[in-house]
Amino acid sequence: MNVKFITRTAILLAITLIFQFLKMPQLITGSIVNAMLLIAAGTVGMWSGVIIGLLTPVIAFLVGIMGFPLMIPFIMIGNGVYVILFSTQKNKVIGMILGAVVKFIWLALSVKYIMQLFNVKVPLKIVQAFTTPQLITALIGGILGIIVIALLENYFKKAKEQ
Repeated sequence: MNVKFITRTAILLAITLIFQFLKMPQLITGSIVNAMLLIAAGTVGMWSGVIIGLLTPVIAFLVGIMGFPLMIPFIMIGNGVYVILFSTQKNKVIGMILGAVVKFIWLALSVKYIMQLFNVKVPLKIVQAFTTPQLITALIGGILGIIVIALLENYFKKAKEQ
């Protein structure tokens, strides 16, 4: 890891956390967080997006934004899979859709079945938050992320030409 990678990842993490701290509805916050994961991956590199995806649920819990800590590892895995699938596909739209669907399936299975294997009673509110809304926010965030990445790529390309 070099200084540029660490600095850019830290800045994108800070921006992501600012949106989390605003405590807006899940549709808005989730979409923005998902967008930031892909923006980090698309502009800095896959591991930048993965690192942000691993840190955001932990920080959200530590500052009191998320109240069900047992979901942290599942969210971390879901975020990581979302970023990795996006990053490893040549076609970024297909990668984003694939990542969003797999993240949704993982989180839905986690709250509906995997946690029950460990006799964890998941509150209905948590089940509702980690099912269909996850697919919607991952897709909206993915679309936003792809748009921002394209805009930034054009900006940087023009900046180099000058």
